[in-house]
Amino acid sequence: MARSHARSLLATMVALMLGGGCTAPASAQNRAELAHAVNPPAAPAPATGVAPLPAVPVNRLWPFTRLYNVDYVDVRAIAERYGLKPSWVTRGRILQLVDAQGRARLKFEDRKRDFYLDGVRVFLGEITVFNRGSLLVSKIDVIKTIAPLLRPAEHANQLPGPPKLIVLDAGHGGNDPGTQNTALHLDEKDLTLDVVLRLQKLLEGRGYRVILTRHDDTKLDPVQRADLEKRDDVANRARADLFLSVHFNSAVPTVTGTETYVMTPQFQLSSGAEKKDDTVDKSFPGNRQDFANVVLGYDLHRTLVADLKSSDRGFKRGRRLVLCFPECPAALVEAAYLSNDAEARRVATPEYRQQIAQAIADGIDAYAATLAAVHPPPTPAPPETHPPNAASH
Repeated sequence: MARSHARSLLATMVALMLGGGCTAPASAQNRAELAHAVNPPAAPAPATGVAPLPAVPVNRLWPFTRLYNVDYVDVRAIAERYGLKPSWVTRGRILQLVDAQGRARLKFEDRKRDFYLDGVRVFLGEITVFNRGSLLVSKIDVIKTIAPLLRPAEHANQLPGPPKLIVLDAGHGGNDPGTQNTALHLDEKDLTLDVVLRLQKLLEGRGYRVILTRHDDTKLDPVQRADLEKRDDVANRARADLFLSVHFNSAVPTVTGTETYVMTPQFQLSSGAEKKDDTVDKSFPGNRQDFANVVLGYDLHRTLVADLKSSDRGFKRGRRLVLCFPECPAALVEAAYLSNDAEARRVATPEYRQQIAQAIADGIDAYAATLAAVHPPPTPAPPETHPPNAASH
């Protein structure tokens, strides 16, 4: 698909996201999902990383069952593939996969579009289904989310090396304030820029090269949609290794926490969407990085939630305009909710914005470490040895 044609296809679909996509999709969520967001269930504390699993052959196809026009994989097949043991928490409703040390690595619940991996909430493209005594997960979710997170080394040929050049995007700017908390006189555009400037210093101190899409209170283009398009153009022109857009969120006042987005895989619904639109079956440039995106998004999200001790709103998927067209792995972070006064007061302090920048930097380091483990440097050849020359004695 030509880049211009793909972008024109998105014109209608992203009309409500042109402010940067920072409003939580409450209108697209059902009531159960909104209740889940306001009062999330208790979950284990996020792990420091995804524990390695033993190697198995990768050329085996996933067995699947066709239900409701979707290909589903039995969770027990996932357990068998990765040496885990299925264990019912509530028979017919909640199923865990437990490792040899007795740790619950994955937790699935019937009729949900999310699951937990090492205590971190991860969204799926399709709901889970209880069928014939087990839970089923869509095959695309297994291939594009679960498998690369459990064993990224199996996808080494689709994963880049650790990032060196990073483009940071401070959401909004100029006459686009983004989310506002008028009572506390807070504009998202100011807070994102402050976090990005702090993050730039941290990353450069760790040896990364950093480019910013904006350095001050300006827009890249007076036209809102063109402004968003030019942000990923900065990364593409620079041939960046990673693009990260920083935002703050808005929803009903009771909602708090952190969300992380990466590009939605082709043929899947974005998180919060309830029906297909014209973009679902299309492949965008961002989809070329599906496997890297899921590793990046997960490492960022688990680190943010753990470091900030914030409510886990989930690692999600979205066809946000700034995620559709980067030619490198890309993520969008919604660090906190300005619509919640208590959380907004924390964001208003320089100390908390420094914590956010630190958490994002730690998440990027975690992603880089995952890629370094997948692509270890070659072992240097031993030095050549030569027998002594008898003629020289």
